[in-house]
Amino acid sequence: MKILLLEDDLILSEVIVEHLEYYNHTVTSIYNGVEAENLLFEKKFDLLLLDVNVPLLNGFELLKSLRDSGNETPAIFITSMNSSSDVLEGFELGANDYLKKPFEMVELKARIDNIKRHFKIDDERLMSISDSISYDFSTYILHINDKEEKLSKKEGEFLAYFLHNRTKVISADELMVNVWSYDTAPTSATIRTYIKNLRRLFGEEMITTIRGVGYVFN
Repeated sequence: MKILLLEDDLILSEVIVEHLEYYNHTVTSIYNGVEAENLLFEKKFDLLLLDVNVPLLNGFELLKSLRDSGNETPAIFITSMNSSSDVLEGFELGANDYLKKPFEMVELKARIDNIKRHFKIDDERLMSISDSISYDFSTYILHINDKEEKLSKKEGEFLAYFLHNRTKVISADELMVNVWSYDTAPTSATIRTYIKNLRRLFGEEMITTIRGVGYVFN
């Protein structure tokens, strides 16, 4: 999951980041609400972890601003503000969970896993390729900004092989063996056509040709 963490306690922030990265989450740490708000208008995240008492714009104000603008990214408050009225306000503003400090990292993980199940955030099904592009392996749909590009089954399998071997040099022979069955092996021209189609979707710079060796999906 791509997680934004708003926490101005540097030590706690480091502990949370280390714990979440252990479970292969990608965490962006922010220490004040204004910076978090600006980033959230530029990038998409799967989950927000928000402290309340942070500089410039507090967590409650930030979430209200996001919800008012139509941003429905799941959010968990992690805060020492633990009165009943604080909890009620957090949920009324649109929080999906409220975790009171101090807490154990195992409890934070359990809350995150629950959000993941509830919102069907499946790391194996959906892969983030960049800040604005993701690919759904199960439907062969490429999400580019707010648009969808439906790939054919073979195009989807071709792209999937590149994504699972990102930054590795892949030869045409390797693609033929792993994407096509023996009796349907394509020609070199077919491989080049698929490469051309991917470059049309992602841009020329996304796939590098290593002359005489193969291709690299950057």
